[in-house]
Amino acid sequence: MTQTDRSVAPQKLAAQLLESYEAGSSFFFASPRRTLLARGTFATVPHVGGASSLERLPERVAAVLGDSRQADHDIPVAVGAVPFDGSVPAQLVVPLTIQRAGPLVFDDMAMPLPSQPARYTVRPVPEPSAYLDGVAQALKRMEQGPLRKVVLSRALHLSATTPIDLQRLLHNLARRNPSGYTFAVDLPSRGAAFPGEGRRTLIGASPELLVSRSGMQVLANPLAGSAARSPDPVEDQRRAQALLQSPKDLHEHAVVIDAVAEALRPFCKNLEVPARPSLVNTQTMWHLSSRIVGELRDPGISSVTLALAMHPTPAVCGHPTALAHAAIGDIEPFERGYYTGAVGWCDVNGDGQWAVTIRCAEADEHSLRLFAGAGIVAGSQPESELAETEAKFRTMLQAMGLGLGVEVKS
Repeated sequence: MTQTDRSVAPQKLAAQLLESYEAGSSFFFASPRRTLLARGTFATVPHVGGASSLERLPERVAAVLGDSRQADHDIPVAVGAVPFDGSVPAQLVVPLTIQRAGPLVFDDMAMPLPSQPARYTVRPVPEPSAYLDGVAQALKRMEQGPLRKVVLSRALHLSATTPIDLQRLLHNLARRNPSGYTFAVDLPSRGAAFPGEGRRTLIGASPELLVSRSGMQVLANPLAGSAARSPDPVEDQRRAQALLQSPKDLHEHAVVIDAVAEALRPFCKNLEVPARPSLVNTQTMWHLSSRIVGELRDPGISSVTLALAMHPTPAVCGHPTALAHAAIGDIEPFERGYYTGAVGWCDVNGDGQWAVTIRCAEADEHSLRLFAGAGIVAGSQPESELAETEAKFRTMLQAMGLGLGVEVKS
């Protein structure tokens, strides 16, 4: 059943849910408006293979939620993660129990570091020089054809000799990113091809809302166009204003906004799209942001339907989508899995909230695979895009204590 402890002050309850998270048996999702902790599995949304697996996902989610309600389960809510493409199954379940609270509020915003600093071996995939070559390949494709944007990603494989404390990592991510979307999702084992791998967890703190639905209201908040923050306040503001006036970043942002608006318009009787982006920030990055608000035509359209209609946006894939997806497959030397997918929840009424799965890692007991990407458009400089990925890695690395006095052994 849904659990709410009315004896606990509202501002304390969300923090208690965070402290109660246990890797391997929980789903955690915190947004600027609410915190959610789910446990156990009442039902699983089945996977159907093939190229259309994600297209048919809203139907399968609706069917499982409907069956759960018919079975007198009193919390028919699907929670979990959607992958970048259909190469891996969506990981969505109806939990046995779910607890909800308001936003996370911390009395002390100082970040707690791990009590025993870990030593990691680090392997970049691809190597920085190969990533620079990949950006050059993408730019050449744009010169020779209709490709307008492609998002190219990198991964960092970190291995530790001691078990990774995911509860502490999640706690640090939440404290450092209070205006974002902090999440932890149990993932299935990848099987015999990965001997020795136990439980897997998708963990991160995304700055980007893909879409939310509340009643008839729809909200999307795409981010595209980024700049690394500076510890110097004057330089930090200079970078922010330069981003807001950058023709290259404004073009990149416009490509994303046009695609998001085009995807949402068939579902909405009105849609408000800002004429110009605004600035939002995390502790490590500045982003160009646009809040797109609409009103649904049909109350039967669920948040999953909206999310899949938009996914993948040009902010994580590129434009045109098919050409960008092909370029990613040709240039990136790894499968993204759930990175640049979506993470969140949807209830039986269709309400829900889905964040873009970025600033994240896939973790098992002794290793993490971190991800970061950059949007490549005409005028991009390979060295600048590499530097952008380095800055984006900082969200996870700083939450792990790296860069803050913890030794990295490479």
